[in-house]
Amino acid sequence: MQRKSWRIRFVPLVVGMSVAACGVVNQSNADQPEGSTQAEADRTAMAVEALSRLQGVDLNQNPKLKETVLKVLEKTRGTPGFVKLVQQFKIAGQEAGLLEMAVQNPAREAGVQAMRLLLANNNFVVQALLTGTNVAAATKAAEALGNTREKEAVQYLLPLIADGKRDVDLRKQAVRSLAQTSDGAAALLRLAKEEKLADDLRFTASSELSRAHWPEIKAQAAMLLPLPQAQNAQPLPPLAELIRMKGDPVAGAKVFSSPTVACSTCHQVNGQGVEFGPNLSEIGSKLGKDALYEAILDPSAGIAFGFEGWQLQLKSGDDAYGMIVSETADELAMKTTGGIITRYKKGEITKREQMKVSIMPAGLQQAMTTQELVDLVEFLASLKKSP
Repeated sequence: MQRKSWRIRFVPLVVGMSVAACGVVNQSNADQPEGSTQAEADRTAMAVEALSRLQGVDLNQNPKLKETVLKVLEKTRGTPGFVKLVQQFKIAGQEAGLLEMAVQNPAREAGVQAMRLLLANNNFVVQALLTGTNVAAATKAAEALGNTREKEAVQYLLPLIADGKRDVDLRKQAVRSLAQTSDGAAALLRLAKEEKLADDLRFTASSELSRAHWPEIKAQAAMLLPLPQAQNAQPLPPLAELIRMKGDPVAGAKVFSSPTVACSTCHQVNGQGVEFGPNLSEIGSKLGKDALYEAILDPSAGIAFGFEGWQLQLKSGDDAYGMIVSETADELAMKTTGGIITRYKKGEITKREQMKVSIMPAGLQQAMTTQELVDLVEFLASLKKSP
């Protein structure tokens, strides 16, 4: 009896505190002194804290408290307090605010919790965002989905990797997110086994599944999606570990120009090298280390526009392979490795076909030790646009 009596007295007291706190929050900006932004934030935080002490309260049974909560909710949108109040009081109709929080904070507790609340209701706004045209927001939402570590996320993520027309970075994030649950990881392995996992996603899947927490999945991934090997057939560490390793850009410059790796025979850096592949003079301003590793270890995953490889079959029985650099009604010019341009009369060509693999050779890491690879990426990452 004593506990029940205490609760009867406590709940009205906290409700009163909450209503009073909201009254403080609702002071007009005109009445507040200059520089009071922090003070207003403190008052809002006080209101959230007071409201958080109310557990098991039905807002529909207390219209005054409901009014208070909704006012505080409006002021906390975009903050962890917003998510906290929506969850605590089970407030409906807040999907847009929750999704906004998840997209802005996909790797933080409040953003992930916001996504969990959306998943709990199988919410349509998540699906709408993932299938919409805002690729950046969709990618962040996919990241938040993975960080929930909930199997319900799989149904949203699998369609992304199956759609080859979607942005490749979004699809790679979907792979990373799927790998965070056993159901998602198993789905990736099924696709690989059935040869339905797109080539531009295999490296990402390989790297992510190599770090799986489930022994059976990790073992299957090692067979179906083995990691690339470095020099002397030594297995490379997963991508996340490579990124954390410390590299020497000076040593990396030597690797770049070495005869064994021979990056400079296809790429220019500050006027040095052969103009065949993309110019890398400012590559560090365009790609992060993760993308640089992927470009080296899996060059066919993301072929730069304008650098697609083509194969020609000629009437003579010969064939030619390279990049088409110009074309007229009668003639086609093709650049081959070394930067040499050869011109072919169209009457000589019986067939031309765009290649699915990159002109940049796969397996370059096998000519390097792991440290040399890290040094090379450190060098490339240092190549940035002058301020």
